[in-house]
Order: sequence, then structure tokens, then C-alpha cells
Amino acid sequence: MSNRPEDVGLSSDRLARIDSHLKRRYLDTGKIAGAHTLVYRRDALAYSSPIGSMDLERTKPMAEDTIFRIYSMTKPITSVALMQLYEHGHFQLDDPVYKLIPSWRDLRVYSSGTYPDFLTDPCDRPMTIRHLLTHQSGLTYDFMRRTNVDHAYRKLGLGSEGKQFETSLEEFVEMLAGVPLEFSPGDHFNYSVSTDVCGRLVEILSGEPFDEYLRRHIFEPLGMEDTAFFVPDEKIHRFAANYHRVRRKLTLLDDPEKSEYRKPPRFLSGGGGLVSTAADYLRFARMLLGGGALDGTRILSPKTVAFMTQNHLSGGRDMDQASAGGLTEIGSPGTGFGLGLSVTLDPIKAGVVSSPGEYAWGGAASTTFWVDPVEELIVIFMTQFFPSQIFEFRDQLKTIVYGAIDDPAHVRGRGDRSTRPVLEDV
Repeated sequence: MSNRPEDVGLSSDRLARIDSHLKRRYLDTGKIAGAHTLVYRRDALAYSSPIGSMDLERTKPMAEDTIFRIYSMTKPITSVALMQLYEHGHFQLDDPVYKLIPSWRDLRVYSSGTYPDFLTDPCDRPMTIRHLLTHQSGLTYDFMRRTNVDHAYRKLGLGSEGKQFETSLEEFVEMLAGVPLEFSPGDHFNYSVSTDVCGRLVEILSGEPFDEYLRRHIFEPLGMEDTAFFVPDEKIHRFAANYHRVRRKLTLLDDPEKSEYRKPPRFLSGGGGLVSTAADYLRFARMLLGGGALDGTRILSPKTVAFMTQNHLSGGRDMDQASAGGLTEIGSPGTGFGLGLSVTLDPIKAGVVSSPGEYAWGGAASTTFWVDPVEELIVIFMTQFFPSQIFEFRDQLKTIVYGAIDDPAHVRGRGDRSTRPVLEDV
């Protein structure tokens, strides 16, 4: 599958800027330990470069098969799983969530007060499954540290700062029923535990544990052999260390040998629980770029993928316009949100070179990916540095990767021939 970059309209010399940039700016300065970047275009892997270390303490170099915590890059996978069940006719997007989770029938919106003494108002409308898939549900994250509602999440252990390895997905969802929403569903975009709830819906609709569903219906069919909710003993030597900065010094955050990821968790987080490799995630992204199929195996229909990768935010707003003010992995003017993925609406407004219709997401340990159907391009970037908001890896990589396109055929429209006429063909 690997080609010379020039065979798929990319410059080898310009792609080499990826490593030189990462080395000069991040590795040599001790900001990250290492990274693995893949660039895939037109059915060929044009660039794959593990650089630096996967484990500084054990002097282990980054490798092609290194396993990473992908955190919120779990969300697109969970969304695909739920949309598979949509294709079976199990639900409609505008079905109220309480049809599947009865305890959510009487959800209310925060008005004032602190946990447990809240004053609340009725919701203007019921929460729907579309609201969950688009983070317009009114739910939040415990780590936002912005409102009295996310403070209640922390008090109850609902999230990453709490008992994510100790609470079952069913128990988690039932506990959420007792906490008010930040706003009426559909009013705003707020990054949240919505996708964890989507994982519970997969269990309810399929009758399978969430991890088993993903294994049988996504991972095994796509050949994603290293993607799971934990790292078994026989693979632990490939599991990267996770780092953060303490007093401006790179410091170990999660030792792979002692990590909670060494055992199956009770809480199967559809919002952030998976580990994976760059190669595995590339297979998932290739499936999306291929209209829901990879190597003859169909996961979703082309129409469903096209539907998922359009902007579903209320009123056609972008994330910046719709945001309730919380953090997000990817968010900017000119970027909307589909069913589990960000969607580029206007590259000029977004302020970085890209293509309309490009879709993407990232993870809390600074991992990111994007798929550009116009350019037939996928980029996967894996590292283990927490949190993701510190460094602008994604935009920096975009300027380098798009700057490596060296393809006169693209100027004539080859890259998006399937979606618009080429001038010389008219």
C-alpha cells in the first residue's frame, strides 16, 4: 500500500518538514516524548514516521505499532456504531432519548443553586438522539470547571476526574438522570459526556455489551487488531507512556506498566475509553473516506457517511456561534459539527488551509485525525501529551501537509471529480 509520495501528488521533500518541525519545536525542546504521523492519499500510504520515544523512562523508541490512548478519538467510532443501528431502523434521530432511557423522561434545566440544592426549569423540548450525537444535549463534562452543573458531576464522580473505571455505563447514565442540564437541548453546542450516553444506547438497541458490539461490528470487520478498552499483557510492551508538563518540564502522567488501561474497565467510555494504533485508526478513517466500506467490507452506507459528515448544528451555526462556552478538542469559526465529527464549512473563516467538507476530531492526549474527501487525503497524528489544548499540532500539521500537495492534476479537478464537474469536461 505504501507509495512514493510523488506517485499520489505529494512532495517527499515537503512532507519531510513534518519530522523536522516536530523535532525542532517539540522533541529537541523536551515538550513531547515522541509522535507517529501518517499521511494517506489516493489509496496509498504516502508517509509514515514514528519519531522520538514512546517511553522515556525505559528508553523505548516510538514504533509503527505503538499503542496510544486515543481518548476522544473514540467518539467517531461510537457514533459510527450507533449509526449502524440507525441503518437497521432501530430509531430516528429526532426520537426522544427517554424512549430508550425511561429515567430521562423528566430532565430539567439548571436555573440556580449548587449541588444538591438546585432550582430547575422544564426543558423547552425533549432531548433527542441527534442532540446527543451533536453535543447539543445540555450535558457537560466534569473537567469544564465553568458552572455549578459540572461541579455536581465532579461531586458525583461522573467523568474523567471521578470513577470512570469503577462505574458501569448503565449506572453512569442512571446517575446523570438526577443532574440538571446546562441548557435546553438544541440551544447550544457543549462538549460533553453525550457520546458516552450514545455508547449506552448501542447496548440498549443491540442487546450486547458495548465493547463486544464494537469488537464484532467494527474492529474485527475492519481488521483493527489493537483497538480496545484495555491493553492485554502480551501487548503492554507496545503501550506508550503518557506525559504532561509540571513547572515547564515533561513529566510522566501515566506509566504503561502501572496504568489502569492494563485491565478491562467497568465503565466502557464511548466518549474517550479506547486505545489504538495509528495503523488501526487509519483503517477506520479509510472506511469513512471509502463511503463506509474498506477492502470489500461495508460498515455503513455511503449515504449515511455523507449524512453524518454534514453540519447538524441548529440553525446551520458553526461551533463558535453555537458554543455554550466550554472547551472542545476542535473548535473554531467556520467549523460545524456532524454526527460525531467536526465538519469544515468555510476554510477562510476557520483561518487554516483545508477543504470544505473535511471532517475530523482529536483526543485529550493531543492525538488528532482528519479526512479530506476533496483531496482524497487522511492524516493521523498520534502522541501522548496531556492536555491537548497546550500545543496547536493540528493546524501546524495542516499547513505542512497541504503545503506538500504538488499535483497539477488537482488544479484541473481530479481530487473532487466525483462531486463537481471539471471545467475541461463541460
